[in-house]
Amino acid sequence: MAGLNLLDMIMQAQGGASAQQAGASLGLDQSQTQSAIAALLPAISSALKKNTQNPQGLAGLLGALQNGNHGQYLEQPELMGRDETITDGNAILGHLFGSKDVSRAVAGHAAQKTGIGPDLLKKLLPMVATMAMGSLGQQTRQPSMQQQLASLALDKMMGGGQQQTSASGLGGLLGGLLGGGKARQQQQVQRQQQEQHQQGLGMIGKLLDADGDGSMMDDILNMAMNAKRR
Repeated sequence: MAGLNLLDMIMQAQGGASAQQAGASLGLDQSQTQSAIAALLPAISSALKKNTQNPQGLAGLLGALQNGNHGQYLEQPELMGRDETITDGNAILGHLFGSKDVSRAVAGHAAQKTGIGPDLLKKLLPMVATMAMGSLGQQTRQPSMQQQLASLALDKMMGGGQQQTSASGLGGLLGGLLGGGKARQQQQVQRQQQEQHQQGLGMIGKLLDADGDGSMMDDILNMAMNAKRR
């Protein structure tokens, strides 16, 4: 499914069976379900992008996608609507949005776009979150993506791991011999981390595209999150 956006990936997974099951659990027909998911996804996509603006956030997301079992939500449509699925989806939203007030704002915006009641959309939102993570998880497990992830050396990007330790040890040795080598080594590691982070952002950014409503949703998320902090 290379080149598809996040909405396409969800709607084409097993013929969109999970999406339709999610909508049907709330009494939505096929057209309403697709409209609702398309209206909700930009919020999830924007929040994910915000969470990957630093190396730790990006590495945390990629680790969750690779080590989690989110793909089950697309592989087993019957999971949609179950209590445990809703619980998992709300946990994802809690991490991304940080507040139920943000979820309400997202549902309200989607209601204006679709004409579907905000209460129904708020119930659908956690299911959309699980499907979004499932789609991203499936993509990161593809061989081409695995190769890219391996080349990024995410343990270095996070500032830990065996490779980072080796680099620090080498920097210490050079510093003792040449003077000032440790500082230069640290600067080099920082540059490498920044480059790896930008590569990772480019890679995951292609998967996080939703339906072109991202800029407006950024504003809505910012307003809702700022209101939450007051």
